Amino acid sequence: MVKVALSGACGHVGTVLRRELPKHGIDLRSSVGLEPAPALHAGEDLTHGDLRDAAAVDALLEGVDVLIHMAGTSIERPLQEIIDNNLIALHAVYEGARRNGVKRVVFASSNHAFGMYGADVKLRSDAAYRPDGLYGLSKVWGEAMARMYWDKHGIEGICLRIGTTKDCPPEDFRQLSTWMGAKDLVALALRCIEAPVDFAVVWGISDNKRAYYDLSEGNRIGFAPQQNAEDFAPEILARPNRMNAVARSFQGGEFVTLDYTPPAQRPGAQRAG
Repeated sequence: MVKVALSGACGHVGTVLRRELPKHGIDLRSSVGLEPAPALHAGEDLTHGDLRDAAAVDALLEGVDVLIHMAGTSIERPLQEIIDNNLIALHAVYEGARRNGVKRVVFASSNHAFGMYGADVKLRSDAAYRPDGLYGLSKVWGEAMARMYWDKHGIEGICLRIGTTKDCPPEDFRQLSTWMGAKDLVALALRCIEAPVDFAVVWGISDNKRAYYDLSEGNRIGFAPQQNAEDFAPEILARPNRMNAVARSFQGGEFVTLDYTPPAQRPGAQRAG
């Protein structure tokens, strides 16, 4: 039986996977954060600790075949926090994967690595990165690290460009494009464990009518989402869209508005004036 480790098991995505994967026969070990957390069921295999610490990483990865790495900072935060959690800890995890002979790392990338594309653009999987902040920039680093560890060390890598994933329906206009339902999330994780690939990138969203991404091109792991945010569109469209004009214009939504320089205030505009 394949042994699977899950980091970030108490986050939005990790909580769903921690609860659901064992129901599909997955032998799961979960890292629940810096401190211990209550087990969800008798005999649950849990670890905790700082993933910048080699001992904590080894406790998670010993005897593991596949790591689903969901830990890290998942919102826009000061640079040092991003560096600590999304760069240094990620490198420590990959080095732990090397030490422990982990065959595959599934990396939680993000739609925010592409957030500066216009909301009217449909992206293919080979689109150039356009991060919308420090968080999105850290995911560019993470995808590059996954690629390097496959090319240089033979650790298989799947980068999940996750949209908006919570165990609830979409909540606003943007999520009609970025939402991934819990059923699709679990199906995606199972394909990541089972698919015969070496390196792949996958848009982590449901089969949304308004998707920012070209899902018609398929993906290398055979993930075929079944849910669709459009089922919730009438209720959402009946409410006011509270995003401002900048957030509505870009795929990254409100992340774009953080520390954003309006075009009229940029150096080129000032010189032209």
